[in-house]
Amino acid sequence: MSSEIVSFEPATGKELWRSAPGDVDATVDRARRAWPAWAAQPLATRIELCRRFANEVRKKADEFAELIARETGKPLWEAHTEVETVIKKVDISVTAYAERTGQKKLDSALQGKAAVRHKPHGVMAVLGPYNFPAHLPNGHIVPALIAGNVVVFKPSEKTPAVGEFLVECFHRAGISAAVVQLLVGGPDEGKALVAHRGVDGVLFTGSAQAGIAINRKLATSPGKIVALEMGGNNPIVAMDTPKISDAATLVIQSAFTSAGQRCTAARRLIVKDSMYDDLVAEVKALAGRILVDEPFADPAPFMGPVIDNQAADQLMESFLYLLSNGGKAIRHMTRPNDDLPFLSPAIIDTTAMAERPDVELFGPLLQVIRVADLDEGIAEANNTRFGLSASLIGGTPQDYNRFWANIRAGIVNWNRPTNGASSAAPFGGVGLSGNHRPAAYYAADYCAYPVASTEMDQPRASVGVGFKDA
Repeated sequence: MSSEIVSFEPATGKELWRSAPGDVDATVDRARRAWPAWAAQPLATRIELCRRFANEVRKKADEFAELIARETGKPLWEAHTEVETVIKKVDISVTAYAERTGQKKLDSALQGKAAVRHKPHGVMAVLGPYNFPAHLPNGHIVPALIAGNVVVFKPSEKTPAVGEFLVECFHRAGISAAVVQLLVGGPDEGKALVAHRGVDGVLFTGSAQAGIAINRKLATSPGKIVALEMGGNNPIVAMDTPKISDAATLVIQSAFTSAGQRCTAARRLIVKDSMYDDLVAEVKALAGRILVDEPFADPAPFMGPVIDNQAADQLMESFLYLLSNGGKAIRHMTRPNDDLPFLSPAIIDTTAMAERPDVELFGPLLQVIRVADLDEGIAEANNTRFGLSASLIGGTPQDYNRFWANIRAGIVNWNRPTNGASSAAPFGGVGLSGNHRPAAYYAADYCAYPVASTEMDQPRASVGVGFKDA
């Protein structure tokens, strides 16, 4: 198992938090013992406790945002938006649970009753990522609790302090420490939690590599509900539009918000020949104006560092690989300080590459690909095993209809960024981006299962065929 877990501030390299890893068996056993009592609570009680959780987060919003900024490196303004999303998740989840898992009364024979109701699964393992260490796991935890599940939450080993803060807010709201538990650990603890016989469901947000490993591990455990959100190699396709400045802004927002560390970030700008020169020049100029700085800097930066030096090293290597295999640099990736993971936003034309790697380059690195028309743009956009988010800039309503109908993605936008998805809509993808278990508004679907019933107050039955006379 893992040794001590230590978290560092990306912007400074200073140690922020440390702890010994948790005991998987003891944590799951405690959750199993807590589940019956929690599931037996009235729905109204569970909802009220979740609303109190939102109030606890609201009380400590500034402190929470500062911690998120320190541990992830994201700008303080962006950390505040994450805290607001955590708070809003409760009301959205209450509405979604009522809509997606409401009771139904059906017609039945012999004046009986038939109904559809929903039951919780039991013990849910939530494995969180580092890019949104509060918002994304919270998007699993709150719907799971409302449905009557208990939760074991293992945050990313890169952002455990935020995970601990989130769990403490649940506890201060009056939710038992056995109902929502923090499991500190690294990959070993994560693997043990996923495979544990006492876990009834696994809710994961992270890399495709880790998600595939989870899916493979649980292939012989069909009784476990598994929801995987695994990122994307997302395209933003630019066709004819006179609004070059607006189009360039959409590209910048899509590619470089959160230093490119969003699963919905645009990794590929696919641009029509007639648009190429003007749009790429504007995108390059706007990228050159991006402020990259530590989270609390004044003026506020658009981008902070990536999560750690290992991630920065990998991104620099990826840029050099693209450059040495047919890519043409439009804006080089630079790293001012080798000891800290600050990177400049990079843009590279990969049109001439014989084989463009179909991987999620999780950082501020945008590839540009030139195409002749919309049909070629759609084909290039679909030239990936992923399928999370895609966006079309420009074109006519008919063009967008064709784009929407033919693109393989769970989120399809028009004249909007690829990122910034609404929590009031489903969030998920196809291919290597997910396993058809969309989160956000549809999280209620995987947090409870439907049970069909036929019911009568007294036993009543008759058989009309196949019996001898009495």
